Amino acid sequence: MTRPYAPGYRIPTDLLLKAYASGVFPMAESADDPEVFWVRPESRGIIPLDAFHLPKSLKKVIRQKRFHIRFDTDFSGVIDACAEEREERRSTWINAPIREAYIGLFDRGHCHSVEAWREMQLVGGLYGVSLGRAFFGESMFSRETDASKVCLAHLVERLRQRGFVLLDTQFTTEHLKRFGAVDVPRGRYEKMLQEALKGSATFNPEALV
Repeated sequence: MTRPYAPGYRIPTDLLLKAYASGVFPMAESADDPEVFWVRPESRGIIPLDAFHLPKSLKKVIRQKRFHIRFDTDFSGVIDACAEEREERRSTWINAPIREAYIGLFDRGHCHSVEAWREMQLVGGLYGVSLGRAFFGESMFSRETDASKVCLAHLVERLRQRGFVLLDTQFTTEHLKRFGAVDVPRGRYEKMLQEALKGSATFNPEALV
């Protein structure tokens, strides 16, 4: 995994888009670290959109309509919640330059959030970057059981409906593997990415500027 440091403490929006188009993404050591580094994993996590696995228990939760799902209505709230310290995770890779950069991408229509609301409260969500027909999932959070999982299911549904062909998860975890996430070698991933970048898909028409 390559980790060259980015110059300075800011990530220009155009540079960030070029990085994603070449299979690279930024991270930080911690929320308090002002620097970022670029990551290009040897093995990349993806969820094949035609092989997404929805567990029966989650299907039941979705049918119950426990959460109201929204798109792009509180992006800053989602990224801030993803950066919060939690009992199972005391540190985060989302620092101030990363937060600023992705809000900049959101303002340009290249970053999106899927949000789970309950009783007017944001209780779960995820966000990611869209480029061509590729969507790069960045982070997710839950304040209520199953909230982020329901958001993931709605994300996949929207990507399928809108003509996306690649859902990049960066890395795989045991949690994501339950939904069908797999690792692919860097060379194969980069071919998939270039194919996805040839066309265009619109995640949220209202977000375009």
